[in-house]
Amino acid sequence: MPPTALDAPDRPLKHSLYYFASDEGGASAADKRRLLFDSARFADRHGFCAVWAPERHFHAFGGLSPNPSVTAAALAALTSNVRIRSGSVVLPLHAVARVAEEWALVDVLSGGRVDLGLASGWFPNDFVLAPPGTYERRGELLFERLEALRRLWRGESFEAVNPLGDSVSLRTLPRPVQPELPVWITAAGNPDTFRRAGSLGVNVLTHLLGQSLDALAEKIAVYRQAWAEAGHPGRGEIALMLHAYVGEDDDAVRRTVRAPMLHYLASSAQLVGRYTASVPFFQQRCAVDTGALTAQDVDDALAFSFERYYQTSSLLGTVDDCLDRLDHMRAIGVDEIACLIDFGVPTDEVLAALPRLAELFELANVSEAELAAVA
Repeated sequence: MPPTALDAPDRPLKHSLYYFASDEGGASAADKRRLLFDSARFADRHGFCAVWAPERHFHAFGGLSPNPSVTAAALAALTSNVRIRSGSVVLPLHAVARVAEEWALVDVLSGGRVDLGLASGWFPNDFVLAPPGTYERRGELLFERLEALRRLWRGESFEAVNPLGDSVSLRTLPRPVQPELPVWITAAGNPDTFRRAGSLGVNVLTHLLGQSLDALAEKIAVYRQAWAEAGHPGRGEIALMLHAYVGEDDDAVRRTVRAPMLHYLASSAQLVGRYTASVPFFQQRCAVDTGALTAQDVDDALAFSFERYYQTSSLLGTVDDCLDRLDHMRAIGVDEIACLIDFGVPTDEVLAALPRLAELFELANVSEAELAAVA
């Protein structure tokens, strides 16, 4: 029988901050910077395990992070405790040696707190940054370059030919603090990605855009079985990215997040509609070809998607509502919630809600024994 979440029912549920760098909501550059820096400082002081910096190019989700190593370097200088993660480097777009050097520097600046989240990428326009043919091979390139990246991180040399025709043997610099590179693979729809990550002994970052919790539970079981069969120690970690805004009153939370979430869902549907087999937010109500829909169809689908997402696939709501969702997520094998906070809610309101988000995880990690003692 494959290992499941029930093998460790009382483990703490970790929590981190994830920055999607959305341009939705029209926030100023100063507000975006303040949200990024002030929330990272809060996370560092209040028990969050990590902050995640994304890689985004050429569209509304580009925001402040076209290169996550730059964002990560700034976050490393501001913090002392949280892990500094990419969420994620699109590895097929980049020279492996350059990724190794940039993130080794962040590892030095942070005192050895780097985790590297890696992704294959999916949006065709991003691949104008890479040689022709990269897009078609992006899945395999991710894992090929992962192995090369691990070797460079350990200090192994690589062979190359410079522009003068000289064969050279090179090592990347600076040398990182951590001798081994902690890795997360971004995965969602494809169980084979979960299986491969488990076999390689790397962690997984995932989300609920286009997959249900039941479907995710099956993929986590596949991951844990592959991990065990490969003989790796431990069980690996699954981080689940969720939109997060916790308030004192459910109606007030809905009023605060509804417009930003509808903008987010609409932009996402337009962005992915041409390039994926299904549009996650419309999959239960309408066809992929959103161009065939009337304006009312689109509004109805967005409203339906918002309600479904709000109730089942987010940390939007009150502490009590979100506690129930966290119990379910822990039960299926999730180890960490990556709380996406920059999706268009005004900066002051996001920052004001962070103490309630921290309180949520404090309560989620109170054991039954501790509750009984209090009672």
